[in-house]
Parts: sequence; C-alpha cells; structure tokens
Amino acid sequence: MRAEYNFEDIQNQWLPIWDEQKPFDSSKPGDQRPRKYVLDMFPYPSGDLHMGHAEAYALGDVISRYWVQRGYNVMHPIGWDAFGLPAENAAIKRGLDPRDWTYENIAQQKASMRRYACSFDWDRVLETCDPLYYRWNQWLFLEFYKRGLAYRKNSNVNWCPSCQTVLANEQVVQGLCERCDSQVTKKALTQWYFKVTDYADRLLDDLDGLEGNWPSKVLSMQRNWIGRSHGANVDFEIEGRAEKVSVFTTRPDTLYGATFMVAAVDSALAQELVSETSEETQAQFNTYLDSVKKVNDIDRLATDRPKSGMDIGRFAVNPLNGERIPIWVSDYVLADYGTGSIMAVPAHDQRDLDFARAMNLPVRTVIATGEADPVDSGIATTGDGTLVNSGELNGLDKADAIARAIEIITEKNLGQKAKNFRLRDWLISRQRYWGTPIPIIHCEACGEVPVPQDQLPVELPSTKGLDLAPKGSSPLGAASDWVNVPCPKCQGPARRDSDTMDTFVDSSWYFLRFLNPKSTTEAFSSEEAKKWAPVDQYVGGVTHAILHLLYSRFFTKVLKDMGLIEFDEPFTKLLNQGMVLMNGSAMSKSRGNIVRLSEQLDIHGVDAVRLTMAFAGPPEDDIDWADVSPAASSKFLARAWRIAKDVSSEVGVEASTGDAELRRVTHSFLVGFGEAIEGFKFNVGVARAMELTNALRKAIDSGVGPSDPAVREGAEELAKALSLFAPYAAEDMWAILGHSQVALAEFKTADESLLVQETITAIAQVDGKLRDKFEVSVNITETELKDLAMSSELVRRAIGDRELANVIIRAPKLVNIATK
Repeated sequence: MRAEYNFEDIQNQWLPIWDEQKPFDSSKPGDQRPRKYVLDMFPYPSGDLHMGHAEAYALGDVISRYWVQRGYNVMHPIGWDAFGLPAENAAIKRGLDPRDWTYENIAQQKASMRRYACSFDWDRVLETCDPLYYRWNQWLFLEFYKRGLAYRKNSNVNWCPSCQTVLANEQVVQGLCERCDSQVTKKALTQWYFKVTDYADRLLDDLDGLEGNWPSKVLSMQRNWIGRSHGANVDFEIEGRAEKVSVFTTRPDTLYGATFMVAAVDSALAQELVSETSEETQAQFNTYLDSVKKVNDIDRLATDRPKSGMDIGRFAVNPLNGERIPIWVSDYVLADYGTGSIMAVPAHDQRDLDFARAMNLPVRTVIATGEADPVDSGIATTGDGTLVNSGELNGLDKADAIARAIEIITEKNLGQKAKNFRLRDWLISRQRYWGTPIPIIHCEACGEVPVPQDQLPVELPSTKGLDLAPKGSSPLGAASDWVNVPCPKCQGPARRDSDTMDTFVDSSWYFLRFLNPKSTTEAFSSEEAKKWAPVDQYVGGVTHAILHLLYSRFFTKVLKDMGLIEFDEPFTKLLNQGMVLMNGSAMSKSRGNIVRLSEQLDIHGVDAVRLTMAFAGPPEDDIDWADVSPAASSKFLARAWRIAKDVSSEVGVEASTGDAELRRVTHSFLVGFGEAIEGFKFNVGVARAMELTNALRKAIDSGVGPSDPAVREGAEELAKALSLFAPYAAEDMWAILGHSQVALAEFKTADESLLVQETITAIAQVDGKLRDKFEVSVNITETELKDLAMSSELVRRAIGDRELANVIIRAPKLVNIATK
C-alpha cells in the first residue's frame, strides 16, 4: 500500500489491469443485465485529443459509468469520423497519403483515450475510412437510389474556391466555408442529392416526441431549418410564354396587392425570360448575375442589405384581377425557393416594400390594419386586419380571406392549396479524393448504372501518381485504371462517378454500425438493433444541432421504411456540452491561448482534469480554463484517498451497527447524488461527494473514529461515486478498502428509514436579521414555533419596546418578525 496519494503511480498501476479485465465489455455471452446504449459523438482524427475532447468524453463517461453501477449492461462504443477535407488537406501539405496521416492520428487518439480512462467497449471500434465500413455507405446509397431518394441534377451550388469542392447549405456559416473560412460562391454543377425533402413533414412533426429529452434550443434550430409554411401555389401567366409560372405564397389573400413579380437572378426562369430579350438587356443581366454569384445566400436575405435588381422588360398577369405586372430579377429572392420567383406585395412585406421604394414600383394596400400607410411610412403593415381593394375578398378577416382566396384559385384552376419548406435536398457530392466513392457507373448507352452488389466496396485507388491538390474536379477522375470500367449492363466502355460522398453520410448511421462493426454480410444487425437501439443517451457539441442530427434522423426514417429497424428517432436523449475557453476566447494558435491537454494531464493527472471538467458548471455551459483549478481537484482527491486509507474496520462489517448520524449523511448522499447525475447536474454530484468527504473526515477525526462501520460504508459509497469522475483514484480507494473493480460495484439502495430527520434547525429573524436558532422537532406546529421564538431572550431583546407589525411562520424552519 502506497504511503501517499500519487496520481502517476496510481495511473501506471491500474491502466494495464483494466486492459486485461475489460470491465466495459458489453457483448459477454449470457449477460442478463438490462441494456443501455450511451454514445459520444465520435471524433475526427485531426491530431491528439484537445481540451474540448477532454470535456466531452469526461461527461459522456460519467453517464456511462453511472448506469453500469446502477446494474445495467451499457454499450459505450467509440470510433473515428475519418474521411474528409482536414485529413486530405493536411496530407497534401505534408506530401503524405491521407490514409497514413489518418491512421497515425487514430492511433495517437486511441492511446490518449485509454490514458484518459474512457469507459469504451474497445471491441466495438470503427473507422469510417475503412472499406469494411464505407462498403455499407455505398450499399445504403444504392438502396436510396432504388427508392428515388438519391438523384443527380444540375443546379447552382455552394462552391468553396479554396477547398475546390461543393458544400451543403448547412456547411456554409455566415457565408463562409465551415472548414477554411473562405468566402463561398455559387457555381452551376451536376451533383448528387439525397431527397431529404420527402421526409420533411416527419422530420418536423416527430420533434414533438423529443420534447423534454432534447435541449429546447436544438429542437428550435431543427424546426427553423425545416421551416414548414402553409399557403398556396398560384399560377401566373407570363406574356409570350406558353407555360405558366407557379408561385408559392403564404398569403394568397393579398393577391390583389401584388404589383410586380421578382425572379431570382440566378434561377433557370430568369435565364429563360432574359434569353428572349434584347442583346443589351442580356448583357446587362449577365453583368448583374456575375456580381450576385459573389454573394452568399445569407447576405442575400439580410434585411438591412441595400436592394438591387433589374427590370427585364417582361410581364406577368395577376390571376385574380387580370392586371399586367412587370417582372424584375433580383438577388433577394433565392433560386431554390419554389420556382425561384415570388409575387411581390410591397404594402405588406418589408423586403418587397424596400425593393419597390428603391425601384420606384407601385404599392397598393389591401389589408386595413389601422397602421400608417406604407407608402408614407416606409414600413410594411403585417398585422391582421380587414381586406380592402380586393374584389370579392373585401371585408373578410385574414383567416377567412386566405381560405376564400384558395377556394377561388382552385375553382378557377389558377392554383391550389400547398405547403412549402425551407429545407432543401441534401447535396452529397464532393470533388475530393478522401471520401466514399459514389457507386454509380456512367455509360453513354445505358446512362446511370448502379455498381453490382458483388462488386462492393468500390475502394479508393492508391494515391500513387495522383495529384490530390484541389482543382475543381475530383482527383479520382485522373485515376484512369480505376475510373475506366466496362458497363455492368452492356459491357461497353464506361466511367465510374469520380465524386465522393459528403462525410456526413458516414456519421448519419454509424450508431447502428457499432452493433456489429466487423460484419462483412450486413450494414448492421436488425436483431441487435431490437436489443440495443435507439441510443438511450447521446452526448456531443451543439455545433451539430442541424447538420448531423437532421441527417441521422433522415437516415433513421428511411431505414425504418426499409424494414430494417423499428424506431423513428435515432437518439432518445441528447446532452450538449459547452466549449472549453481560455481567458474568455476559443483556444487558437493565433490568439496564443492554447492549453494542451497532454500537458495538463502530466501536471495534474487524469482524474483531476476529469473532475475539474465535471465540477466547472452545468454541462451545457462554456468552461473557461483560466477560471478553474485542477490543482484544487487534485488536493480534494488526495483527501478522499486518505479516507479510504484511514478506514480500519473489516470488510463486510455490518453497517447498521455504526454511527446513526453518519449513516444518515451517507444515505442522503446516495439520494442526492443519483438525482444530480440523472439530471445532468454533474457539478452538483461532485459537490455532494465533497460534502460526504468532509463528513467522513470529521467522523474519523472525532469520537466516531476510523473503525466505525458507518465510516467504512460512507468511504465505500464515496469510492463508487468518485469512479464516475476520477476512476484511477476511485479504483485505488476501492482496492485499499479490500475490493476489486469499482466500476462494476453497484450503488447501495438508500435506506429510507435513515432519511427521516427527527429534528431540524429553525431560525428566528427580527426585521430581517437572524437573532436566534432552535433545534426543533420536524413536526412542530406553527403555534409552538411562534411561542418558542417569542420566548427567546435574544428575540425579545431585538424587538425591544417596538410594536409587532407582522409575524410570518414557516414551520418547522422559520419565524420572521417585523416591527413598526
């Protein structure tokens, strides 16, 4: 037995023992414990673990270890989200193969995770860059393709000129590429999409079932991103064009107020309409279009951005009043919103009004709201009111007018009731090497031909002889031996699709692959899914509140429709952790405020860092490392460790013979600690452990003594609790106390008879100031408590000769006396 607490000795002793024992193996034959699935968002192997990882995995580990100690068989796996631009760019910079760079980082992170004592089941590990994994990405793609959920089309896409690849809408942050912060532009390309919009209603409606289990902030972000709106599709006739244009509007009741139409300058409709105008107009249009391509969608929609546009000399016809209205093109309408055109009602839409005022276009009020005239005020009236200047809609309120307007356009075959979504289909093509090859072969005779199942996986070719530098098209196109293949249908010459899949495809279903990560016959086991899935508790950063969570939910619903799983949502509960900052800012080399996890572990030890992360505050709050003290955590752990060392009673001694008050403290701790952990109040859980430590130290140093059975009972429960936060110290304490494998030691069930307090401390205040305290029965009546307070010499002295104004009694705790 070591004489003093030494975290290095303790870590060196227990890590190899845990490797041998495998306490968190969740696939042991015959395990009859109830199951729980706890999952941390898996890391990207960009280097060694950092402070953000330290927080995330400490918190996920608390949850996993807690449920193990509550008697559950917990599956807590780990893997690596290993494809993507960072690894490819790092490899290019260093002249390496992305495989070598990625697997070196994985090995480094795995070693650090072991040192960090994460409770992972190391037999359930995956890397998404392994052909064994991405073979099933390709299988899923082809299953989606069969169902019409994977398709290819030409459209204006988000283009990062630095990364030389397309980006999904969700990967553009404030107009910048989320990877490199370059300004994103628009580019017309033929790309692959997943038809997420087919599931828009379910993705939105099923969020209701997650209320209370997911953070409300995340649910709001998901709802806003999907953005369902109800209204009507209204058909506008375009002069000189045979086909009408359908325009979606949430306010068909304002049709009489539509005084012009606006088409997105980069829409196919605008291109078509301008193509039949003069050369001068076409040249002006092309100049305007080139300028708009440099502006991202977020800026285009900004309300404070000056309006720009162009009259193209074409006209539409208002379907309700037959009025001839001009068609303009502008950047404040987006090409992928409906048909890329809107009916402009400037009196009642601020962006339309700003545009009308800038371009000197007419404004007509059709809703009397009692507000100032928009023509004079420059402020669109958006309140409810009565319809005016609207033909047969006059006099109706908003709801009735909308319903009647839809009836009219439906009766006259001018449109129909409709709904629209902000959500757009998921663009999954990437023009880079390091990703899952898309399993489609292009044949001039046969078109798009799926790669046969027996030819999967389509593995990435060697990088030898390939230039991976970003150049606007995939490097795979230059791998002639790989890309040129016979068509599976006609055996004629054909080419593989040279794009790779967005890495969010990898992470959209990985939680299911953990069920049997080494299977060569199926993506995952439906039978194992019945046993383990969905994930009971998911832990990760709020940065993935839209992209990853939305895509995972989409995959889950498709897989259910395929009959492979029986649930609708992938993650039953979600916990988001905050960021780890330094001096108020995110850590970065440019700010010079990087804190290296490895250095903190060397200085303070794993347990102190983990405990500090848990104790710093609520998990969802940011942690400023400058404001916390791992050194103080280390001192506390040494204090707790010495308690185990001081216990002198025998193993198995009957606790009921011990000190009653100390036993009450221990069993109260068990209740409060469990409530704190299950409520994600980990900092409160640590505080409870500190309180128990103080009580035990006081008992040992006082008349109770180290040999009292209640001291052993408290020390054992303390060791179990600390194993959630500080597994090394806890294991050592557990061994000192004569046991093995604290991670599998179940918490005692609190004895309710010990939780009943017979007395409590009541206080008496006079004019808000504490004057006396009394030890009273918990059953004392208000009258008895008042009499006791009023008979107190200290209370009578404080009142003096003043009259009583009021006496408030809260038995059994408080008497508050106010004087005049």
